[in-house]
Amino acid sequence: MVKQWKLVIGALGLWLLVVLYMSHSMPGSGSLQDSATRTEKSLLKALEDLDKLHAQNQELTQIMEGLKVKDPDDNALVKDLQMRLEEANKKLELLTEQASSKLNQGEEKARRKVETTSKELWYFLNSQLSKLKNSKDTNVTVLMKDLEGYRRTMVDDFKRLREANNKEDWRTHKSAQLGDLVQRRLEYLQNPKNCDTAKKVTCNLHKGCGFGCQLHHITYCLIAAYALQRTLILDSKGWRYSAKGWESVFQPLSNTCRYKGDGSHRDWGGSLKEMENYQVIGLPIVDSLHPRPNFMPLAIPVDLESELTTFHGDPGVWWIGQMVRFLFRPNGRLAADIEASAKRMGFKNTIVGVHVRRTDKINLEAAYHGLDEYMKHVEEYYNQLERTVPGVVRRVYLASDDPTVLPEAKEKYPKYKFISDNLISKSASLRTRYTDSSLRGIILDVHFLSRCDFLVCTFSSQVCRVAYELMQTLHGDASDNFRSLDDVFYYGGQSAHDMRVLEAHSGNQQGFIDIKPGDAIGIAGNHWDGFSKGTNRRSGKMGLYPTYKVENTVLSVSMPKYPNVPLKREKTS
Repeated sequence: MVKQWKLVIGALGLWLLVVLYMSHSMPGSGSLQDSATRTEKSLLKALEDLDKLHAQNQELTQIMEGLKVKDPDDNALVKDLQMRLEEANKKLELLTEQASSKLNQGEEKARRKVETTSKELWYFLNSQLSKLKNSKDTNVTVLMKDLEGYRRTMVDDFKRLREANNKEDWRTHKSAQLGDLVQRRLEYLQNPKNCDTAKKVTCNLHKGCGFGCQLHHITYCLIAAYALQRTLILDSKGWRYSAKGWESVFQPLSNTCRYKGDGSHRDWGGSLKEMENYQVIGLPIVDSLHPRPNFMPLAIPVDLESELTTFHGDPGVWWIGQMVRFLFRPNGRLAADIEASAKRMGFKNTIVGVHVRRTDKINLEAAYHGLDEYMKHVEEYYNQLERTVPGVVRRVYLASDDPTVLPEAKEKYPKYKFISDNLISKSASLRTRYTDSSLRGIILDVHFLSRCDFLVCTFSSQVCRVAYELMQTLHGDASDNFRSLDDVFYYGGQSAHDMRVLEAHSGNQQGFIDIKPGDAIGIAGNHWDGFSKGTNRRSGKMGLYPTYKVENTVLSVSMPKYPNVPLKREKTS
């Protein structure tokens, strides 16, 4: 008995000593740089010890529960120790949270800007030198090779900077924590205690377009439901992909609520104050949404802004990704199919996802891009990776609506291991597009593309953008884990996407526009050669400008904070 008490008191003392040591290790006075260094060390120490300390807590709790003490004084001592143990645990969690919140927002923003500038410089130099490559000057080829060496070293340096002092782990932790909060808010919203009295928005899945487009349609509906604090009711019966509706492949949006046509109803229109008087609001397709509310993408909730803009390079994409994540939850049958497909194909990381879009979309919504254009960027990714991971297996998950792409890839690129299911490509043909097999195929493609480490595709494709959005929910910051052959990321029906000018540029060259610091530029696209195209909101003129002279702006708007949903998931005993 005495031995057990010594063990309990000794371990508890060690626990409190660690907490005391950590509290004295928090940054105090001194230079900003010294303070930041101490903060990072405290955070690193906290994250490394946290799991061990929680394990010790469980062990001590088990020991105390196992003690069978009849003496009242002993019982009082047990209660006192338990209280002190719980207090120490709360202090530890508080200190860890305080340390993690000290990662400087300005520092992260500045780091991302330097990375973007260096990347745009490479795009510019590579584009200019490529134009001279066919000239008689052999020095051009040598120069391009030398510049490639500089670029690769810079990429390695930036990676080390991102990962210094476990910062990448911190970003992953914060993304998971904030993502969990959003998912729990959606669960709360979608499962009201009283469906009859709950306010609702209705959304019709029957938009005349493909799967990616339809998924983005109900994503906008879910964002509206979140911003209006109304339960989303989805009408999907007779869906063109599956007559059984959304739940034939995905989990129900609500487990407690179905709309039966009761309650006062109004289609979208008028002021939000007027619509608040109606129990049910019907949402149109995004093209007919008038008036346009301020919560449309790429806006984010203002209560998430501070943390989200610190750990993520494109907060609007992360926010959309959380909505898609909630919608894109496979039911039991589909989940088993996904797991079986992964085993059959041998899908595993590290892997690059390539989505080659063809068939009816070419020359209507997007230009034709040959396989070589995609594989050039896959090659760049693996050449860079091999500097730190020698001998890495070059896996590619190849998705396409053209079944001829896979044989071509295997023939042209024998050193790559292509993971693909050509039956999916065949099911995407025009004759079989709106069938159960086609639906299964496109869902599998989106799922596996989102699980890749890097994406090479065309952002004109909704499938590619959905996969990129989902990718953000699986990492700390995957905003840079892509190479688009055409567009920048956009969301169909989004509000204006403005960039903010940091440096002036004279538009004295043909095709260029004048920009001044503080100007808002509505971006129309990045040409991936150091220049982008956009409209200067001040002058109203459209043209080219150097991409490195602007920065992305984040629009945050007031949305419900859902006070009934705790900021952290409650621990289960």
